[in-house]
Amino acid sequence: MRKVFASQADLEEKQVTFSQLSENAYAYTAEGDPNTGVVVGDESVLVFDTQATPLMARDVIDKIRTVTDKPIKYVGMSHYHAVRVLGATAYGAEQIIASQDTYELVVERGKQDWQSEFERFPRLFQGHESIPGLTWPNIVFKGQMTLWMGKLEVQFLQLGRGHTRGDTVLWLPGQRVLFSGDLVEYGATPYTGDAYLADWPQTLDNLEALNAAAVVPGRGDALTTPETIKEGLNGTRDFVARMFNCVRKLRAEGKDLRSIYEATYATLKPDFGDWVIFDHCLPFDVARAYDEAGGIKDPRIWTAERDAKMWEDLAG
Repeated sequence: MRKVFASQADLEEKQVTFSQLSENAYAYTAEGDPNTGVVVGDESVLVFDTQATPLMARDVIDKIRTVTDKPIKYVGMSHYHAVRVLGATAYGAEQIIASQDTYELVVERGKQDWQSEFERFPRLFQGHESIPGLTWPNIVFKGQMTLWMGKLEVQFLQLGRGHTRGDTVLWLPGQRVLFSGDLVEYGATPYTGDAYLADWPQTLDNLEALNAAAVVPGRGDALTTPETIKEGLNGTRDFVARMFNCVRKLRAEGKDLRSIYEATYATLKPDFGDWVIFDHCLPFDVARAYDEAGGIKDPRIWTAERDAKMWEDLAG
C-alpha cells in the first residue's frame, strides 16, 4: 500500500482570525493554513490571495462584510499555486492582477499544479467542486505596478525570486504594511518545491529593506512588532539557507537523493520540526534543492504522478 502524504492526515479545523493592521489593511489568518490579505480603499476592496475554493472564499467575504460594504473590485495573486488562487470567482472582482511571470506559470503548469495540490492536501480544498477552472489574470505587469484605490496607494512589487519565479508582494507605502505571500512564513515550513533557492535569501533582504511596520506572511500569524517581523524574515531565511546548503554539500559528496533527504531531515528536525507542515514539505523541498544543486535552473513541473513517486522514494 502506498504511503499517503503527511498532509492527508491533517484534518483538524483551524481557528480563523481577522485582524486590522492599519487604517486600511486587514489579515485573514488561520493557524498556519494559507493567509489572505484585505485592503479597503475609498470606494472598493482588494483581496490578496483568495483561498483555494469559492466555498472557502465565502468565509473571507463574511469577514470583510463585518468591516465594510464596499464592493470587492480587485483580486491580487502573490503567485500561481492553486491553494492561493482558485477561490477567485467568489469575489466577483472586476480585475485580477498578477505578474507576467505568474501568468506564464499558470499557462505552463497551472492545470498540473491544481491536481497535484488537491491530492497532496485535500483539507485545504473544501468545496473543491465549486472551482470553475483556473484563475486567469486580466491585468498583468512586470516588476512593479501602482494601484490607486481613491487616495490610497497600493503597490504590487516583484522584489526577486524565491518561493516561485513570479513572486509578488503587496505593499502599502503610506502605512508600511506588507503582504508577503509565501516568501515569508511564520512558524510554518517554507514550501520550496517550485523555488529558486539561491535567490531567496537576497529577496528576503529586499523585503526587509522596505522596513515594514506589519507583515502578513503566507502562513502564520500577522507580524505586528519589530521583533516578530525580524523573527519571520530570519526564520524563513535560515530554513531556506540551511536546507539548501545541506543538500548542496551532500550532493557534491556524491550521496543519493534518499540519503540526502534522511540526513537533511535529521539536521533540520531539532530546530524546525515543530513548524506547521514540516513533514509534508520537506520531501518536496529536498527534491527541488537536489535539482537546483545539480544545475536544473528552473523547477520541474509537479504532477500527481511525480508527487506520488517522489513520496514513495523519499518518505515511503
